[in-house]
Amino acid sequence: MTLPPPDAEDRRAVAPVICYPNETLPKPDLPLYRAALATAKRTVEVLAPPRDACSFTVPAGHFFRISSVEGPQVGDLNLWNAHDLSERFYSGKTRALHGTHVTTGERLWSSFPTLRPMATIVEDSLNWYGMDVFGGSVHDVIGTRCDPYTGNLLAGTQYHHCCHSNLVRALAEAREMSLEAAEPHVHDVLNVFMCTGFTRDTGQYFMKASPVRPGDQITFFAEIDLLGALSACPGGDCSAQHSSDTASCHPLKVEVLAPTERALDGWHSPPVNGYDRTHGL
Repeated sequence: MTLPPPDAEDRRAVAPVICYPNETLPKPDLPLYRAALATAKRTVEVLAPPRDACSFTVPAGHFFRISSVEGPQVGDLNLWNAHDLSERFYSGKTRALHGTHVTTGERLWSSFPTLRPMATIVEDSLNWYGMDVFGGSVHDVIGTRCDPYTGNLLAGTQYHHCCHSNLVRALAEAREMSLEAAEPHVHDVLNVFMCTGFTRDTGQYFMKASPVRPGDQITFFAEIDLLGALSACPGGDCSAQHSSDTASCHPLKVEVLAPTERALDGWHSPPVNGYDRTHGL
């Protein structure tokens, strides 16, 4: 540890600057989305079993809802353009634009070069939680996903029902791909219902028991045609560990809802990012 310089406290006291001021981000029309959701009809319902995953498709202009149905449970969500797996959810840029955790009115953004909204959060029954005294909040875009490689690195385990593995299997089945072909498309997630933060003293990623309870739900509006995969984390509510065959785990329900005719008159799927790459790549 090096000795602090005489002006150490002055250096620490420098005020922070927001890297990506988001006041100019295009705003979602939440009143329109909510009015359409109020009369939308369920067309699909699937379950992500405990310690496993499901896949689902959502047409642009439809909704999808993730619900806790039997007990406290967190889930890991991947999203892709249903027609092009190279356009996928970009958790890092979503974090930079909105913050470490997302809730109502915020959006899930896609990868380069498209960088556009993939989905908008329309309703979130846990938006009351806010930020707790530990710096924890819900629905994070900071964690990656539990995976067998890190488990092997840290503990020498060979565990095959972590979220990474579950998502790989779900995508492979949905697209009739081999596991080897599917794995590179699985990406960092939205940790649905998970309560997380960073410790103030060491800056380490932490988790704590999720406040989710049966009946809690988060509802998204699909801005483009989506393929999704959701893993019901083997850590259950993640109160103690996240790759476990002993934690109490529960399924998560995914519903797809179709708006009624003309409920979204005037709405258009967002175009791809307008950056002209011919001048910069």
